[in-house]
Amino acid sequence: MLYIDPETCIDCGACIDECPVNAIFPDDQLAAKDEPYLQINADYYKDHDVDGGLVKHPKPPALPDGEGLRVAIVGAGPAAFYAAEELVKKRQIQVDMFDRLPTPYGLVRAGVAPDHAKTKGVESSFGMVEKKQNFTYHLNVEVGTHITGDELRERYGAVLYAVGAPHDRRLGIDGEDLAGSIAATDFVAWYNGHPDYADRTFDLSADRVVVIGNGNVALDVARILVTDPDELARTDIADHALDALRGSAIREVVVMGRRGVEHGAFTNGELLSLNELDGVDIVMPDELVLSEETAAAEADDSLDSVIATKIRIAREFADRPRGGDRRIVFEFLTSPTSIIGADGVEKVAFVRNRYIGGGVIEQTGEVGEIDAGMVVRSVGYRGRPIAGLPFDEVKAVVPNDDSRVLDATGGSPIPGLYVAGWIKRGPTGGIGRNRYCGEEAAKAIIADFAAGVVRNPDKDASDVVDLVTTRGAHRVDLAGWKAIDAAERSAGRESGRRRVKLVTVDALEAAADGQ
Repeated sequence: MLYIDPETCIDCGACIDECPVNAIFPDDQLAAKDEPYLQINADYYKDHDVDGGLVKHPKPPALPDGEGLRVAIVGAGPAAFYAAEELVKKRQIQVDMFDRLPTPYGLVRAGVAPDHAKTKGVESSFGMVEKKQNFTYHLNVEVGTHITGDELRERYGAVLYAVGAPHDRRLGIDGEDLAGSIAATDFVAWYNGHPDYADRTFDLSADRVVVIGNGNVALDVARILVTDPDELARTDIADHALDALRGSAIREVVVMGRRGVEHGAFTNGELLSLNELDGVDIVMPDELVLSEETAAAEADDSLDSVIATKIRIAREFADRPRGGDRRIVFEFLTSPTSIIGADGVEKVAFVRNRYIGGGVIEQTGEVGEIDAGMVVRSVGYRGRPIAGLPFDEVKAVVPNDDSRVLDATGGSPIPGLYVAGWIKRGPTGGIGRNRYCGEEAAKAIIADFAAGVVRNPDKDASDVVDLVTTRGAHRVDLAGWKAIDAAERSAGRESGRRRVKLVTVDALEAAADGQ
């Protein structure tokens, strides 16, 4: 959703060249499938002020002369990399990045759907960071096992945790633990080739699946389940998942959300991407039920443009002719009450909801059941406590103020400890939001370094490699990761794919060693 002021633009094309994911196009060169974005952008700028010209960037603080700062970043996902990108611009700052997997990039590799290749293009900008002389990888090293948090603090002036929110939230209904009731986190990691999930199996023999939740991950799962496997075969989907999907009997995915379309957690772009599925009908209710407030705002043309666009796209889907052999069905204002089955999932019991004012819903007396052979729970992620750091059990985040870790919720900052990404703010927002979040954390570290709040400890980090190795870590450095990357891309070229992922730690370690 980039806005370029037409009165200021001189058509130099520099933004097109610089965009790391090739996402900027002149409006007269859009592919047919991307033309709906013209209207989405037009809708957005109906009520978002773009006047005022360029944003003035604050002058960065002066760093201490002749002093350096060592920063350890725990995690190698987008928030971690965007923080690193800012930090390595300062030659006085050395960044060491730790991750328990042999591969970097976090959810870009293991969470972004394989058919969203453009989104994965951010890896190219991460690749520029990892090449910097003041950046070092410690991959396949688990903080807490091979090196403790306290040992990091003994060696680094600042430690930034960007470890995400890896656990799924529970529904809290009967039958949730039946065979065939699975977490979206597990399923997404499985089809993306995460080593922890490569040996999982999922029963895809039923013709209908119910996905509970309607965020972007829910739509990703629904889309993958009904996409033609021959289309997926052109992506970097894990081979074991592709083989399973080739034998799938699934023809319908029901996406169930407890509120209406106006409160759907999916983004407009994610909803619009369903338009590209060949042979798949997108089934919306014939009449979308809106809250009174939304209906009134729509009537007087004061509705927020993002919500208005979401509703418009949904109505366009409802009006489309149908004739596919697979379909995604949206059920709004519907909550599951139990999952029913003897040895596994057989049905989902539900209740209809209604708006009662202010966007609040309540259950009605209308109940029902729907046959299903699998249920995918996609109602959000949850962070988990980190050894040695305080934790807010209610919000499932590390308490912090402007990225600085606090000794308790509402407490005082602990010098030298920082957080970024979902463990900082909760599981909201995607890569773009994590960019801002990572940069915010980096700025906090730089400001504290300039103010003398953080300094390198007396002990240096020269013994880290020996320390983690003696504790059993098969450490992967930049050369090892490049060897893995080259092996996967080489295998991909042979089959016309972006890459063929190695999905076990043993295979990844062997590739890192050049075997």
